Amino acid sequence: MAADTQIIFVGSGINSLVGAALLALRGKRVLVLERNDRLGGCIRTEELFPGYHHEVMSSWYPLFTGSPGYAELKPALERAGLEFLLPEYTTGLVWPDGRGLALKRDLDDAALRLDAIAPGDGAALQTVAGELFGRDAALTFGLLGGDPYGWPMLKLLWSEWRKRGTDGMLAYAGSAMESFRRWSHGRLQSDTARAVMAPWTLHSGLGPDDATSALIGKLTFAAVVSGGMPVVKGGGSQLVKALASVIEGQGGQLLCNAQVDHIDTEGMGKRERATGVRTADGRRFAASESVVCSVAPKQLYARLLNNMPQEVRSRAQQFSYGRGDMQIHFALDAPPAWLEPELLHVPLVHLTEGMEQVCESVTSANNGLLPARPTLGIGQPTVADVSRAPQGGWILWIQMQELPTRLRGDAAGEISVPADGRWTSEVREAFADRVQARLERVMPGLGERIVGRKAYSPADLEALNCNLVGGDPYAGVCSPDQFFWLRPFAGSHGARGHRTPVANVFHIGASTHPGPGLGAGSGYRVAQMLA
Repeated sequence: MAADTQIIFVGSGINSLVGAALLALRGKRVLVLERNDRLGGCIRTEELFPGYHHEVMSSWYPLFTGSPGYAELKPALERAGLEFLLPEYTTGLVWPDGRGLALKRDLDDAALRLDAIAPGDGAALQTVAGELFGRDAALTFGLLGGDPYGWPMLKLLWSEWRKRGTDGMLAYAGSAMESFRRWSHGRLQSDTARAVMAPWTLHSGLGPDDATSALIGKLTFAAVVSGGMPVVKGGGSQLVKALASVIEGQGGQLLCNAQVDHIDTEGMGKRERATGVRTADGRRFAASESVVCSVAPKQLYARLLNNMPQEVRSRAQQFSYGRGDMQIHFALDAPPAWLEPELLHVPLVHLTEGMEQVCESVTSANNGLLPARPTLGIGQPTVADVSRAPQGGWILWIQMQELPTRLRGDAAGEISVPADGRWTSEVREAFADRVQARLERVMPGLGERIVGRKAYSPADLEALNCNLVGGDPYAGVCSPDQFFWLRPFAGSHGARGHRTPVANVFHIGASTHPGPGLGAGSGYRVAQMLA
């Protein structure tokens, strides 16, 4: 490997690849080291069945296509062959009896459809969008996406205080902490409006009863309906390929099967600096400027930097992970026969009995129980990208975000779980059977169209990516005590935000601010610091 590497990235998720690509374009010599046999972290496209290309984990890219990192990289990525596809529809709801609601990429149209069900709910959606993307936009997006510790944040808070006053700032804080259930009962009229929005709280690892879930749920839903659900043509691995091409085109390097086990440092206290890293097989790679780690906090402070102050190690050890995720992938020889035909055009449909059932399933998972009626995120990537399946074929990407990481039982009393609480292939397949039966109710004859089915339990997902501890797809629960200034934990001995006690070692990834998702926010922010 090149002896003049300036910056080493540990891990190759989207934050590392975007950060490395930005720095490479700005003239830095970068090296990306990945422990697995492929790049991409949670971006993983596989041909699970002949001719069917499935997104094993992440799939949708609204956060990335709206990010500053993509704006800067877009010309180079397009030259590398990257193409995003944006379908006309965005999201929707299907009830267990097959009735459904499909929403297009149009807030006004969505408002009309909601008003047709319950007058006033469409106006409520438009009011929410007006607040989020108008009056509160600078404050909300500044808080969720900005550097909590920089001068721009202080300027933002001062400016907003001058406009709103103390009472206005406290009112904003109160609404930001509100649960989705409480907000929805005060602002929405129908169970349908609540049911179509409530599952979006799950996409940050929260539930409708959790603090801040109203803000996250409203923001995510409104952003999806207004901006759409883009996918990468050919699968997310094409994005990984394009980012790698940009890095290599600027002289950077990427290496798989390189598990970093230790960061070498010299000096002591505030003068301690990283000089490079060592891999499990004994290789050493030097870095003249910085080491950037896209890992979970426990990996960083228990393995890579194992000589940190006790307080820092304790806080990393106490970092909490959320519920487990499960993915089920169906390859079909024909599109499903939705009882609500318009849902065939929707890239991501949620199946639930209602907001209360979402809450119940979250509680079951929190108590270690397999939910009797899990909320299903039913993805249909072939709506946008027909190249992922053979002619006439179809793909269903099923995600459940309310599963226990350790099993104590089954809420339905039908599935036996092992005494040690671990996920087994038997439990995984039995639960996948429950999900398939649930799907059959809204798309009759599904079983006759299945070419293949592949399920991944929370334990399987952790085996694919060690940052998904317990199968938590968000690499740490996004509760208020682990978010914003407090992600991954309160500052200690120089460990604050993306900084660590070692001056030139930086922490990025979903466990750090601004949290999970495919927006590459932490990779972009650290690239700005190191350019």
